[in-house]
Amino acid sequence: MASYVKYEPAVEKLCNKLIDCFGTTDTFKAIIHTDAPIVATDSVIGDLIQIGNSNGYTTGGEDIQNDSTRTGGTVTVTGVDVVWTATGGNLGGSTTGRYVTIYDDTAAADDLWSYWDYGSTFTVASGETLTLDLGSSIWTVS
Repeated sequence: MASYVKYEPAVEKLCNKLIDCFGTTDTFKAIIHTDAPIVATDSVIGDLIQIGNSNGYTTGGEDIQNDSTRTGGTVTVTGVDVVWTATGGNLGGSTTGRYVTIYDDTAAADDLWSYWDYGSTFTVASGETLTLDLGSSIWTVS
């Protein structure tokens, strides 16, 4: 199972109203990348190296169709699972991934929010799929 980790600059960006995770005002996307995130300093999509734009992977990632609700003093963010299917070769070409990051595509700098570390590199061969299972909620803020 992949480990969930929040980028530290995301909290500041949330407080400075650069990231809007309530409702559907901002579009959040998921990307696959190869380089280890530096949680203390990585803050925008340009800080990461995505897998290649080929064979079922599109640079910039996939919309998670985020939504949020508030109950009392807690906001819960949800999204839909993302499924990548490799076609015509390995997903992203011959590059392997290890991390999947969620970022705010609406923010001017494509601000990073969180990522999952799969623990080792992976390759999605032609005809195979990789599913980012977001479960019943992605994160809560309280």
